[in-house]
Amino acid sequence: MYFTDRGIEELTGRRGEEEVTLAWLGEKLTAFVDLHPEHEIAIDRLAVWLARDEDVED
Repeated sequence: MYFTDRGIEELTGRRGEEEVTLAWLGEKLTAFVDLHPEHEIAIDRLAVWLARDEDVED
């Protein structure tokens, strides 16, 4: 188990039943980077990966 798995499990446990938009997610990611600019590269990579997820051929 990766360290980040605990955060992912907490997210799904607390908010797993909610529906969100990608616009909401984008706002939350922007707010996070504003508070924690040292994580900008990781958040940018996640956002690009999410944006291009359907473009990947198996």
